[in-house]
Amino acid sequence: MLSWPGMRSEYAWLQAGGGPTRTKPNQVGVSFSAHHGAVYATADRTVEADIAGGSVFVTGRAPIAWLHITEPTEAVEVYPDAELLRALAGEEPELAPAAGTRDGTILAICSVLKQAHTVGVLLSDIAASTLAHRLAAHLLMHYSDSRYRPERPPGHLERKVVDQVTEYVDAGLSGPLTLDRLGQAVALSPFHFAHAFKATTGLSPHQFVMARRMHRATLLLTGTAMPVSQVATEVGLSNVSYFRRMFRRTMGMLPGELRETARTDPARRVTAMSASES
Repeated sequence: MLSWPGMRSEYAWLQAGGGPTRTKPNQVGVSFSAHHGAVYATADRTVEADIAGGSVFVTGRAPIAWLHITEPTEAVEVYPDAELLRALAGEEPELAPAAGTRDGTILAICSVLKQAHTVGVLLSDIAASTLAHRLAAHLLMHYSDSRYRPERPPGHLERKVVDQVTEYVDAGLSGPLTLDRLGQAVALSPFHFAHAFKATTGLSPHQFVMARRMHRATLLLTGTAMPVSQVATEVGLSNVSYFRRMFRRTMGMLPGELRETARTDPARRVTAMSASES
């Protein structure tokens, strides 16, 4: 667990087929791994569903109980401070549950926090509190019945625009993704798009694209027997040496090491990281 002004976050890499686990109340998180036929229970129902990698889950007062998962799980859970939510809303807000939704803004923020866990990327108090405020405001605007509806800050993108960029990036990971193309996808100049995307999500377009490439690579490495060289090509990085270097910078280990860890003992890296964070 890591704590900053305005929020704390937890990272998990769990073995498939373990016992039931629980996502605690009042959190927002991302399942970076994909799951087929996952079974989970909320306060009023039990659901069996496929979960796409990068899906967002928001819990309200009731936790989510994960009853049946057949693949390894990589996830980030974020717990915004209740005081921060109250201060922004001017009242006692309640988060509305959401399961398996797509939200590029939350995905980008959790990608930043994921790197803080996996490779020890340092976030200053001001950087972390900025992310916490951005996340809290986003949750109040889109996942609560709070009356908090501020005007969108100048230079920030609407949620639907960030989601559109996310879909465009994910659909084109195997090919070239340039700043010009991303800007054109949402009818913005490259300069305006780059500044607005960073202001909205906390990641530059380059950082976001690389995070999505490494996410796809992780799924391929743990879910297929595809050679590392082919995985690199599939995520748009045909230079295998560069791919290995970027993967290690993002995940804290080489592609082959991740594949071996996932095969033999996925929980090992979480244990090691927990020791380094204490």
